[in-house]
Amino acid sequence: MIRRPLRPLARVMDARAQGENPDTIEAEERAARLRQRHRAERQKAEHRLWLLAATFVLAFGTVAVRMSVLAASDPIEPRSAGVHTQIVAQRADIVDRNGAILATNLQTASLYAQPHMMVDRAAAAAGLARIFPDLDETELLRRFSGKRKFLWIKRSLSPEQRQAVHDLGEPGLQFGPRELRLYPNGSLASHILGGYSFGREGVHAAEVIGSAGVERRFDAFLRDPAEGGKPLELSIDLSVQAAVERVLEGGMRLMNAKGATAVLMEANTGQIIAMASLPDFDPNQRPAPPTTGDPSDSPIFNRAAQGVYELGSTFKIFAAAQALELGLATPSTMIDTKGPLAWGRFRIRDFRDYGARLSLTDVIVKSSNIGTARIAMEIGGERQKAFLGTLGFLDPVQVDLPEASKTRPLIPDRWSEISTMTISYGHGLAATPLHLAAAYASIANGGLRVTPTLLKSTPPPTEADRVISRETSQSLRTMLRAVVERGTASLADVDGYAVGGKTGTADKPRHTGGYYEDKVISTFASIFPAHNPQYVLIVALDEPEDRTGREPRRTAGWTAAPVAGEIIRRIAPLMNMRPLPKEGADATNALIVRN
Repeated sequence: MIRRPLRPLARVMDARAQGENPDTIEAEERAARLRQRHRAERQKAEHRLWLLAATFVLAFGTVAVRMSVLAASDPIEPRSAGVHTQIVAQRADIVDRNGAILATNLQTASLYAQPHMMVDRAAAAAGLARIFPDLDETELLRRFSGKRKFLWIKRSLSPEQRQAVHDLGEPGLQFGPRELRLYPNGSLASHILGGYSFGREGVHAAEVIGSAGVERRFDAFLRDPAEGGKPLELSIDLSVQAAVERVLEGGMRLMNAKGATAVLMEANTGQIIAMASLPDFDPNQRPAPPTTGDPSDSPIFNRAAQGVYELGSTFKIFAAAQALELGLATPSTMIDTKGPLAWGRFRIRDFRDYGARLSLTDVIVKSSNIGTARIAMEIGGERQKAFLGTLGFLDPVQVDLPEASKTRPLIPDRWSEISTMTISYGHGLAATPLHLAAAYASIANGGLRVTPTLLKSTPPPTEADRVISRETSQSLRTMLRAVVERGTASLADVDGYAVGGKTGTADKPRHTGGYYEDKVISTFASIFPAHNPQYVLIVALDEPEDRTGREPRRTAGWTAAPVAGEIIRRIAPLMNMRPLPKEGADATNALIVRN
């Protein structure tokens, strides 16, 4: 360190030598040193001010740039930085094949209580009981008087209910935002849509999850933010669905039936255009599942996908199909129908005496149990079982409904000779109407197996899916048309649409075992137009009884067939089908391709 002398000795000595005052020299030196220190301190202060100014400019510039970026970007809901995952309340719409809304979302509110903030708990309980009749005033007051600081009151409110609660003026009653699933068409297509429930819930959001039907089957798709709210497009046609349900309900009442179901399917693709099950329900207020009794008595029971029934004589066409395919018979081959047909202690009889012999076509037209059983015996049990397996009768139907995947057909533990005979005419094997619809589509569309689907975009079957030849399919269509023209299903005939089909009547099983003596399931399986089928329609009635005659009539020809005919008459124009000018005309002249 360089030491500076306190006094400039050289200048002081020179000043003394010249007779000057040395104190002046020292004062000048002290003033110079003070000026130098002031200059250093000033430079230091200036540097600090420049640094502070630069800091302020940088900070305000950063804020300005961030504000500009935020102003130019799309608004995004801020997310919590907590450890809990975000509750995704958003759910995509469900639409029909034409884009009509089947299910959508509605912004509403939830209601919760904070008892520690309440001014008058008794008045709040009384007011809520008036607004919500399902709430009990005494129970509400008991809950408000407890130690809990948070209580759910209602998961969702209508605008009118929210205003009524707001008018109570109780600060302890609070609202939270909530998204509600809305089905604007009420009970229409209720068994297809299914319903919803709430999963994880918070004050500011609730997780909407599917509880049944396509809402449950496609829950992940409907809730996936990556899909960008893309709607789920179903294959059903809302206008056709409404017509089917309306006619089916009228037919159920006219025939005094306990329940009814109908399935309308495209024969070439398996796409379901309409599917109804009655009685039905409003998915906006889905009932709870039953805990006792017969499950089929519940309105949420889907008779088309869950109802496992013996489908009676509708199965006879499958025996004819296999006989033709194996070369065991032709449509004109004569079959022994002399009865009764005895097998051990069992006797197989026809509804009436049809004579000793009938052609294969007439076995189907007149619905001969004996003739069909004899055909089945020629086919054999193993081949019969394998053929029905290729048509899908041995496994749950593969359709886009969770309920269907849990419903297995009922088949005999041992496929005996008597089982082979009875199954050929629809007894001893029970399946759903959806099984029957898919099988009829497969034998009517040229022989390609189809898989039922509720989705609009579905690829058609290929040659790899063939179950019978085109020639066999053509012969079967002719037989089914003859059943309507001159057989048991004449009441299903509709002028201009060449309906073909087969009736089936089977004793109704008890859910506890055995069969009812005077209750049946009547079924009519139809195709139209018969010479070039575009659609398959299955109609089944539970415990029907036509009381217009002298005696009650329960057979499908008197109950299910006329209902199916009326459905076809109503829906054909809705599906852009023109009536045929005459029987056998080219079907391409009668149809306008659907969108």
